[in-house]
Amino acid sequence: MYKSITKLLNNIFLVFVLFQIVSLKLMNAQTISIQGKVTSSRFPIREASVTFIDNGDTSRKFSALTDNLGNYLIGVITSVESTTNDLPTKFELAQNYPNPFSSSTSIPYQLEKESDVQVTIYDILGRVVRKFNVGQQSVGLYNVLWDGRNNFGQSVTSGVYFYRLNADGESQVKKMIFNQNGSGYIPIPHNLSSIKNSFPTTANKTQNVQGNTFTVRVQNTSTTSPVLVPQELENVFIQNDTTINFSVDYIPVATINFDSLHQHISGFGAANIIGSGWRPDMTSSEIETAFGTGDGQLGFTILRLRVSPNLNDFTNNVATAKAAYDMGVTIIASPWSPPSSMKTNNNLVGGELREDAYDDYAAHLKSFVDLMSDNGVPVYAVSVQNEPDITVTYESCDWNPEQMVKFISENAPAVGTSVMAPESFQFRRNMSDPILNDSAASANLDIVAGHIYGSGLAPYPLAEEKGKEIWMTEYLINSGNPPTNLSIDTGWTGALQTAESINNCMNANMSAYVWWYIVRYYGPIADGTYANKGDVTKKGYVMSQFARFIRPGFYRVESSVAPPLSNVDVTAYKDPTSPKVVIIAINSSSAQTENVFRIENGTMTTTFTPYTTSEFKNCEQGNAFDVTGDNFTFTLEQSSITTFVSN
Repeated sequence: MYKSITKLLNNIFLVFVLFQIVSLKLMNAQTISIQGKVTSSRFPIREASVTFIDNGDTSRKFSALTDNLGNYLIGVITSVESTTNDLPTKFELAQNYPNPFSSSTSIPYQLEKESDVQVTIYDILGRVVRKFNVGQQSVGLYNVLWDGRNNFGQSVTSGVYFYRLNADGESQVKKMIFNQNGSGYIPIPHNLSSIKNSFPTTANKTQNVQGNTFTVRVQNTSTTSPVLVPQELENVFIQNDTTINFSVDYIPVATINFDSLHQHISGFGAANIIGSGWRPDMTSSEIETAFGTGDGQLGFTILRLRVSPNLNDFTNNVATAKAAYDMGVTIIASPWSPPSSMKTNNNLVGGELREDAYDDYAAHLKSFVDLMSDNGVPVYAVSVQNEPDITVTYESCDWNPEQMVKFISENAPAVGTSVMAPESFQFRRNMSDPILNDSAASANLDIVAGHIYGSGLAPYPLAEEKGKEIWMTEYLINSGNPPTNLSIDTGWTGALQTAESINNCMNANMSAYVWWYIVRYYGPIADGTYANKGDVTKKGYVMSQFARFIRPGFYRVESSVAPPLSNVDVTAYKDPTSPKVVIIAINSSSAQTENVFRIENGTMTTTFTPYTTSEFKNCEQGNAFDVTGDNFTFTLEQSSITTFVSN
């Protein structure tokens, strides 16, 4: 029934408008409909201002904003005979057209004085759906085109909506109906002189031909995204309804909403896996470099250890872990294999944990937790198994999902600390979903952990739904690249890829990022193979861009970059206990890039200090700059990562 009524209303509206068009011709005046798109490199420019200025009378301006898809629609008024009319003499908001609508609708308004304009759309409950911060506009007739999407580009549901015009202390509100299942948008010329609730036409000169020439300006508003390079066209002759598309250059825009919180950040870190067949322990200098927060240090806040199958090896972890813990570092641990006596093959490589040994294995893990605690090193979380779903030739153990669910359901409480699982080598959901979907296992699981070797880097809605933090607990960049031509990249290419992988993990709502070895030629601290032992590598400086400044307890906040393929990636973070905020921008382009950083739904007064790592810089501090308002512009160096730290 609703759909039928909507179709009938649209048909009545169409007939009414056609009647008005006939009436308009009899009045010797003409409203011409101009529509089109504003794009840049195929990307739509959102909320750009398109203005047609009558060259015969430059006080006559007709303007509209583009929608999320870059579309605009303007009704400009021409005349064929002498007509005496005035510019708008009052502030007025007109009825949107068409109404009801199913795709796009135009919201017309007039200003009798220069004003700072804002158009806001609300749902039936009074919640803000879409906000257009138009900015300063002079006397004239204008409209805003709304495409039925909210501030995040999502289509809204069918129903009644309200739109409010605010301009220098004055406001008016009207109602409209959105029916996304309706007949679609009909681009009908808007007769500003005749339709009810519209405005008087303006013309104060005689035209000898049917049509006018216009100067057309395509400009930014305070919410244009991406920011465009303003464009102006002169002597554009408009005679009939027409389509005019604009192709412009853009400046990437990172939009940040510090009020929209995402995941809690638990920290960034790496592993120190020691013992026979593994790596030597860290030196005291390397510990300071890894966990300190000063210049030339990494700022790591997570240390991953190995739970040896041999109880006598447990104490080997104490010295470094104690030093790190005393510096405020979170300690986690992973077993590569249970003791061979508990396994089906009686071997540290491969095999499975025997079901009758589940209790003994839980006790083994607890022994590690207890020894570390007795030595002043509380272990925050222990994994059930490192990479239970891969066959290798080194210390390992195979688990299937059913075995993992059973152990966590029945034995996890006996481990004596928080439990993380399944640590799949590709964050495989077929390993973790069964745990989350089992009520007993899910209740005993504290952290959903996994690795991202070749796959698995994606948001995990089920884990979030169950209230679990998501940790990435091991990764290294495997791509070969000069200068070593090894299978693992030690050059700048691999370092920048590491920055992107951390950024991607943060955007996937992961709370922690833990690298593989801390001290290794392909890790954050050099082991002496290709650089002086103890030196921070390029990967290390990249990791410090996150770890030094985004501390445990921060939250990631909503951020986006337009256009999305601009070679610039941005994430942003805030400390909920202070005004401190951090913005991280990665420019993967081979050229420097000017970028606009826009604060959504608010303003800030602060000082940012930039730190940059590139092929030629190592977390180098730049000149601090002040920001007052809702945006700032910064030129990102080619192939670089820059961290902006507020005061």
